[in-house]
Amino acid sequence: MTTLDRAAVEQALAQYQDPYLRTDLLSAGCLRRLDIDGGRVEAELVLGYAAGSLVGGIAQMIQMAVENVDGVTAAKVSVRCEIQAGNVQGQVPALEKVKNIIAVASGKGGVGKSTTAANLALALAREGAKVGVLDADIYGPSMGLMLGLPEGTRPQVSDGKWFVPPRAHGLQVMSMAFLVDDNTPVVWRGPMVSGALMQLLTQTAWDELDYLVVDMPPGTGDIQLTLAQKVPVTGAVIVTTPQDLALLDARKGIGMFEKVNIPVLGVVENMAIHICSNCGHAEHLFGEGGGERLAADYGVELLGSMPLSMMIREQADGGKPTVIAEPECQISMVYQDMARHAAARIVELANAAQMPEISISDD
Repeated sequence: MTTLDRAAVEQALAQYQDPYLRTDLLSAGCLRRLDIDGGRVEAELVLGYAAGSLVGGIAQMIQMAVENVDGVTAAKVSVRCEIQAGNVQGQVPALEKVKNIIAVASGKGGVGKSTTAANLALALAREGAKVGVLDADIYGPSMGLMLGLPEGTRPQVSDGKWFVPPRAHGLQVMSMAFLVDDNTPVVWRGPMVSGALMQLLTQTAWDELDYLVVDMPPGTGDIQLTLAQKVPVTGAVIVTTPQDLALLDARKGIGMFEKVNIPVLGVVENMAIHICSNCGHAEHLFGEGGGERLAADYGVELLGSMPLSMMIREQADGGKPTVIAEPECQISMVYQDMARHAAARIVELANAAQMPEISISDD
């Protein structure tokens, strides 16, 4: 016979406020099972986003709250991640074996977009997700170099039509650089580029991905708009620097995604501050607070502010981005936090879309 009040146990379960979903796990729909047998309680909660590094601590905190409920003699709480597929824009069909596509974009080049994409993908993988990277920057593909794949890497071909993506640091990677000679410039017009990217995307044998991070070409022209209309994108991450010119172009990038009904998951501000390696002096070389203002203007999250760091550049150039090279350093922790926020935003948006509309009348 159940002696415990179920409502009291649920109230204890709801004491933990998830900082990424911005609510308690019951309200977020994460409670999968709750068994009460006399004074014994067992609860299973499932997070819909990548947060593998946190689940042990979350389970411990919730279990302690349940154990403090009057009448509880023993409690067992388990928390795990089961990545939820988000919504995509319009009638664009979802990509087989890919739950979520995250486009990493910028209005202009030179703001650290590819470095952000690489570290974001690696951070999601460190949180326990299955992650792929598509290098969509046809004119300047660099993802293979950043992820340490040797020059001349070529994908295997399966059944005469599927590219098998090479793997690097646990990521599935596909890039136009794997299919062309490094010394041969790609001289293509927009429709040719769009066609090549769609072929890379749809003819790659992705292996059950939770997230596919797409490193978009810089800019907001016809190529980017075509991709945004044809690729089933779950959400976009906008990369900028605090510089006024970069912010202006970033606004154009946000506007482009709004036009095609792709939600912006947040803004990443690179080169936010420079700290001199010799004297420790800190200086905002490209302006201050620009990323925060941009995020506030559009009602999105500032996912992270990254310093102008020689270490980030050297590690990416060396084929081991910071998240892999120094996983416990402060910069890596910021990337991990950034990845969890972006992933949780996908869940928030999907849950919001499922909420029924309630109409009130005097009848």
